[in-house]
Amino acid sequence: MTGTTTGSPVPFEAAVSRYDPVIGLETHVELSTAAKMFCGCRVGFGAAPNSGVCPVCLGLPGSLPVINKAAIEYTIRIGLALNCTIASWCRFARKNYFYPDMPKNFQISQYDEPLCTDGWLDVEIAGQTVRVGIERVHLEEDTGKSLHVGGATGRIHGADYSLVDYNRAGIPLVEVVTKPIGGTGALAPVVARGYVTELRDLLRALGVSDVRMEQGSLRCDVNTSLAPAGSAEWGTRTETKNVNSLRSVERAVRSEIERQAGILDAGGRVILETRHFHEDSGTTTPGRSKEEAQDYRYFPEPDLVPVAPSAEWVDQIRAALPELPAARRAELKRASSQLRTEWNVSAADMESMEHIGALGLVKQTVDLVTGSGDTARAAAFARKWWLGELARKANESGIELAELAISPRDVARVIELEVSGELNDKLARRVLDGVMAGQGPPDEVIAARGLAVVTDSGVLAAAVDEAIAANPEIAAKIRGGKTAAAGALVGAVMQATGGQADAATVRDLILQRCTAQS
Repeated sequence: MTGTTTGSPVPFEAAVSRYDPVIGLETHVELSTAAKMFCGCRVGFGAAPNSGVCPVCLGLPGSLPVINKAAIEYTIRIGLALNCTIASWCRFARKNYFYPDMPKNFQISQYDEPLCTDGWLDVEIAGQTVRVGIERVHLEEDTGKSLHVGGATGRIHGADYSLVDYNRAGIPLVEVVTKPIGGTGALAPVVARGYVTELRDLLRALGVSDVRMEQGSLRCDVNTSLAPAGSAEWGTRTETKNVNSLRSVERAVRSEIERQAGILDAGGRVILETRHFHEDSGTTTPGRSKEEAQDYRYFPEPDLVPVAPSAEWVDQIRAALPELPAARRAELKRASSQLRTEWNVSAADMESMEHIGALGLVKQTVDLVTGSGDTARAAAFARKWWLGELARKANESGIELAELAISPRDVARVIELEVSGELNDKLARRVLDGVMAGQGPPDEVIAARGLAVVTDSGVLAAAVDEAIAANPEIAAKIRGGKTAAAGALVGAVMQATGGQADAATVRDLILQRCTAQS
């Protein structure tokens, strides 16, 4: 049975005044290895359905899995960054259950012997540090993806039929499971969002995943429970599945606190169940009941040998860890006065960058720009994009700046192309749009869309001559000394070239042509 007894949601402030929330987060991370977890199929997002599969990841009879060493290394890297203990010996198990996107009807996972255990991650919330305990970091294979066709929600209910894409089946998947997080009171939703944000930034810094929530490479299950204020016992939890944005993590916790408080106020009982979060309403609805224990019949995977990473290998991985986000932020704070000088910006500009979470992004972008020869100029370009166009995109989408599907490396490359004159401002915006649309890095977007600046002097001269011939009265004003009128002809040439001409070059050509004809 799913559902609860009656009870209308209560206002959040009233709910947290009477009940203590306890949250827990299970975050699934697809690793950016070249191949899948147990076979040689290439990993890539957006390929044609079922084009990246083989007998191993489809679980066909006679096929045998082989462990991907890179996935083990990536998982150890994550565990070390999360201050975990790394197992000297562990093994995989079979988790048996049926679901259409499970080609083998079992999942190769880790059960009672995970690779990484007992860690922590510090999260800065409202001027205080919240230490989130990490229960385990274990490695498994991802499932396929069910596509429900027809209906209005994209879910199975109301769909005309369903299809399954097994491309994702077998991709290395790390699950990071927190210990219960209590004692945060009204900050519980913010703590949940802050933790996932910090974890995402850490994973990106480690280079183990692209952590794109919109593509499913980072997915979060949010557990929430309430207990009467001051009670020593926890309440019954619910598990909101596959929350796919940072904003939604916060909203899901808030919604469940309000919903569960309404049930408890009415004398009802919260049901142990999974729930689905709805972006449009910000509320959750029942999924499946978990009140009866489900026996997954775990047993050691008979086709795989145990994993026993040596202490020497673990030490090598530890020594190669990059600077982590928390350390980078602390360093940025210490270096802020020097950066102000190097970038030639005011204290107010630095404060604005910090306020919207752009300071680190700008710093990374500037560090990646090559060939500019002018740090202040590179910083001006980086601020223009991160605080202008990209901040606007994030605001329109209701997400944080760092959640945009674009990296400092992408923005740095666009800046390099602007500095070299291969892109103008208008074309650069179109390139950034292409990157965020998942069309590849800047150079691939430029090649696919044909977005480079037109530099052919013959093409530009012809476009200028056509604009002059079509606007003789404007050309006459220019010949008479009113050079400001050239702007209208520049606009005509830019329109004729699809915005791909360099405006300064076009203006010079117009003035040269009109002067020569006077």
